[in-house]
Amino acid sequence: MAMIKVAAAIIENQNGRILIARRAKGKSQEGMWEFPGGKLEPGESPEECLRRELLEEMGIEIEPYAYFGVNEHAYGAVTICLIAYKATYVSGEIVLVDHDEYRWVYREELREFTFAPADVRFVGMLGFERF
Repeated sequence: MAMIKVAAAIIENQNGRILIARRAKGKSQEGMWEFPGGKLEPGESPEECLRRELLEEMGIEIEPYAYFGVNEHAYGAVTICLIAYKATYVSGEIVLVDHDEYRWVYREELREFTFAPADVRFVGMLGFERF
C-alpha cells in the first residue's frame, strides 16, 4: 500500500476566517473542499512544502507557525498521511491553479461544506479548538 505524505495549511486571516478551497473538476475528490496544501517533496519539511505549494497553487505567501495534527486516510490503494499546520496569511492575491473556488469562512461555517475525507478530522478539531 502506497503512503503519500501531504501537508495542509489551516490559514486564519486577521478577521478570524479560515481559507478553504474546492477541488476542481477532473481531480480526485472533485467538488469537495479542503484545507490547501500538497504533497511533500523528498527531504522537504511540511512547513517548506506549505510555503511552496501555496505560492504555486494560489500565489500567496503564508507562514506556518504550529503543528495542528495528523490524519491517515486510505483511498483505495493509496493512503494519505495528511499533516496539518496552522499558518498565517502573509501576502499576495489569491489566483487559483488547482482549485475552482475558494472561500474565507468562520470556523462555525466549516460544517456547511463537504470536505475531502482526509480533511474531515481537522474540521471537527477546529470546532473545539481556539487559535
